[in-house]
Amino acid sequence: MNSKYALPKDGGLIVDSAPSDIIRRYEKIPASVFEHESEGVGYVADLIVRAIKKHNEYSLSNEIFEDVQPFVLGLTTGRTPLGLYHELVRRYRDGMVSFSNVAVYSLDEFYPIGADEPQSRNYRIHEEFLNHIDILPENIHIPDGTVPESRISRYCESYDRAINHIDLMIIGVGEQGQLGFNEPGSYEKSRTRLVQLSHDSRKIQSSAFSGIDDTPKMAITMGIDTIMRADKIVLMAWGEEKADVIRKVVEGQITDQVPATALQEHHNIEVVIDENAAGKLTREVAPWLVGPCEWTPKFTRKAVIWLCGVVGKPILKLTHSDYIENSLGELLEAKGPYDKINIDVFNDLQHTITGWPGGKPNADDSTRPVPSKPFPKKVLIFSPHPDDDVISMGGTFIRLVDHGHDVHVAYETSGDFAVNDDVVLQQLDTVRELGFADRFDEVKRLIAGKVKGQPEPRELLDIKAAIRRAEAKAADRSFGLDPSHVHFLNLPFYETGGLKKAPLSQRDIDIIVKLLREIEPDQIYAAGDLADPHGTHRTCMEAVLGALEVAKGDAWLKNCHLWLYRGAWLEWDLGMVDMAVPLSPDELIKKRHAIYRHVSQKDIVPFPGSDSREFWQRAEERTQNTARLYDKLGMAEYQAIEVFVKMF
Repeated sequence: MNSKYALPKDGGLIVDSAPSDIIRRYEKIPASVFEHESEGVGYVADLIVRAIKKHNEYSLSNEIFEDVQPFVLGLTTGRTPLGLYHELVRRYRDGMVSFSNVAVYSLDEFYPIGADEPQSRNYRIHEEFLNHIDILPENIHIPDGTVPESRISRYCESYDRAINHIDLMIIGVGEQGQLGFNEPGSYEKSRTRLVQLSHDSRKIQSSAFSGIDDTPKMAITMGIDTIMRADKIVLMAWGEEKADVIRKVVEGQITDQVPATALQEHHNIEVVIDENAAGKLTREVAPWLVGPCEWTPKFTRKAVIWLCGVVGKPILKLTHSDYIENSLGELLEAKGPYDKINIDVFNDLQHTITGWPGGKPNADDSTRPVPSKPFPKKVLIFSPHPDDDVISMGGTFIRLVDHGHDVHVAYETSGDFAVNDDVVLQQLDTVRELGFADRFDEVKRLIAGKVKGQPEPRELLDIKAAIRRAEAKAADRSFGLDPSHVHFLNLPFYETGGLKKAPLSQRDIDIIVKLLREIEPDQIYAAGDLADPHGTHRTCMEAVLGALEVAKGDAWLKNCHLWLYRGAWLEWDLGMVDMAVPLSPDELIKKRHAIYRHVSQKDIVPFPGSDSREFWQRAEERTQNTARLYDKLGMAEYQAIEVFVKMF
């Protein structure tokens, strides 16, 4: 199933009335922005198919097809090109393209590593793409991670010479601006070579291995100069975790600390991204600097909050000259005068704040984000993993229970893969010490028998899933949730036993449809993350939306509202927020204690990423920062605030 999740649009740049060169006026590399990854993938697939056909047609027209060199396609690896590979395979199977006269050169490979190891770039690119098309084996070129170190320099030189030139290079970009394994600091004239991986890069890549200690310390990569020799380059990026680096690459200065900025000097390059990866480009952050806009109330709020940040003032202190000097004269003409705009936006933002996320009974709800009736409400909270609920909206969750609403929580995946083996042994040792059972040595042997790169034994995963279920129930019990209202869905897409998950299927959606129809909620909360479309949170969101599409004719859904919260790392922009729930110091502590119940995730997290903070720290700092932002804009000062976007 193609990823189709996107937030509702509300005002913004009027694209149809502005020429593309105006829209791209801040861009040093032209960016093509698509609403969904699937549309961007289709666009890049079209480019590739047309280029291959044009190459072959030229050869035939000149009667030199038998002697012509293959079309040379440079390919990236990792998660970014997965959708593209699947689309190209589909087009090949549908007879739309042949790869029999195509040669591919892969961008990089870990070192040392065998081509048959599942973590290797060689294995992945075959598994996802090359094994499913009619490319000739002799036309496949992937760096060899088994070359002895004594010969590696000569091997890299020969690989670089063999490339000669690339007709079309398809490439991704790392979050620090890496091209392949060209780390920050890589020089512009670099060629194919062996490189040392930074600790941060190894930490990111460790999720594909058994932790950072098993992650290779080196890699073979095409150099920046090798990449720049391509006739045409297409850089792809999906998801908001790429937004920062895309802004630097497309609009920033060339610097070796962001290697991908070197692409600005290429004569034929295009960036293809989804709206989430484009989120920090000027055309998205401040579209009024680019062209004419549609000034809806929420879009007006976005502009005013931006202006407050630029001039360092609260809303009600903004002046006419603040608007004029910062390119918001069009807003004054459309919605002015300035003092009216200030008051309208202040009231609009003030009305997002409520201590009653389920609605306040017997109250005038004309300016409240949630209607007062019905009361109490049936509430269903979807949590991708067994701790996302309390981490991201724990205070609101607690408030809903305290107010007497009929609250249910549904844990969409088991989260088993995120439990460290040491945690399993500690839990079993506790059980043994209590005299209930002794499986410690048995499970220790099971752990010792794990095969690198292979799915974990199902018996071990079942234990890990049980640990996470117990932790989730303990967290819910800590604030009095009815145990019968805790649901573990174990969506099939997640239960592969390894890092790579299966595609979302109708089986996943049917499980959610069944629960929705059993509960018939008045409110639904779900994790609305905009990150990598192939990630678990995003897939869980797609599953919820797919289930709601199936149930769209049900009577209960007509008065149901879907509220979106964020994951542990990022928060909604205040210009988008529809509901803000303030938390007292005591409620913040209560939320922290609920997060503490997830012991397996507290101190030993297998895949912590680059953020070393524990989840409770991330949650508190995020919600306290949101409260500070409201305060700076002139709102009341709170200890912390959880915010939500209303999807419908």
